[in-house]
Amino acid sequence: MKQNATLKKIAERLNVSISTVSRALKNHPDISEETKKKINELAALLEYDPNPYAVNLRTHSSKEFAVVVPSLSNFFYHSFISAIEEDARIDGYTVIIYRSANDPVIEQEILKSCRHKRVSGIFIAITSGTKEIEPFLKLDLQGIPVVFFDKVPKYESCNKICVGDAHAATIAANEILKKGITNVLAIFGDENMSITQVRLQKFTEIVSGYAEFKAVHANNSEEAEQIALSMIPGFEKKRFAVFCMSDEILVGAMKAIQRMGLKVPADLGVISISDGMIPSLFYPEITYAETSGFKLGKLAFGRMMRCIAGSSFAQTIIDESILIEGGSI
Repeated sequence: MKQNATLKKIAERLNVSISTVSRALKNHPDISEETKKKINELAALLEYDPNPYAVNLRTHSSKEFAVVVPSLSNFFYHSFISAIEEDARIDGYTVIIYRSANDPVIEQEILKSCRHKRVSGIFIAITSGTKEIEPFLKLDLQGIPVVFFDKVPKYESCNKICVGDAHAATIAANEILKKGITNVLAIFGDENMSITQVRLQKFTEIVSGYAEFKAVHANNSEEAEQIALSMIPGFEKKRFAVFCMSDEILVGAMKAIQRMGLKVPADLGVISISDGMIPSLFYPEITYAETSGFKLGKLAFGRMMRCIAGSSFAQTIIDESILIEGGSI
């Protein structure tokens, strides 16, 4: 088996010190051009490749960012990750993607792994069961900045990049009222998440008094489908709309609507908060309040780089939504 080339082996072959080899490979001005040439030629011949873990130990940084998400099936997260990878590549960083499976225990294991790898920073959408903020704050103190996005803690003194949850809910609620619809089935996500609580509070605030509506919670698309199947029949003799808090909820609701043979918007209206890809899969396309994962990724990366550059204050950045009209309501 071929052995990996090391600084020590190169130094022994050329009868120079390890530090001389290291500095020559970094083009240090104290090393003569002749010595640099010999060392670089031998390194190329031996296919020398620096050990990233050894580099991490010396520099206390890996030039790697970690992105931690509850699920990889969410298009919003795909868009976010694409934005991070695009900007990271330009700045010489690589990206490691972790899936917490919405499990706080797995989330803590991931944080431990990131600390051992000495990643340069962590972007994370926390799980619905995450209660303690202290482990994240400790990482910040250890020189590993943490930028929360999308699903963020209530704790104020940390870096958070959020979609305009209240604004998105406002846009959707106002569009329902603008269309003269007075009966609404509103399907929200995990009731323990701050993102759900904010959207529910704002939607309720606007619709109450103007429309009869039922607010329910679904933790995934399968639950959303079952809720829609069981509750839509109670609305069928009225002019009504289904509001979906997220793409995941929208997928389940639309599956139920199609299973029941209902037509949008002839039989009911549908409106969602979305990244934009899922609404485009249906005909007519679904009207939605846009929450862009790609835009959020760009904002998050910018905040991360400011943290790495020395910014020490906590900041919450909110990306406001816009209405994208389809033909569903």
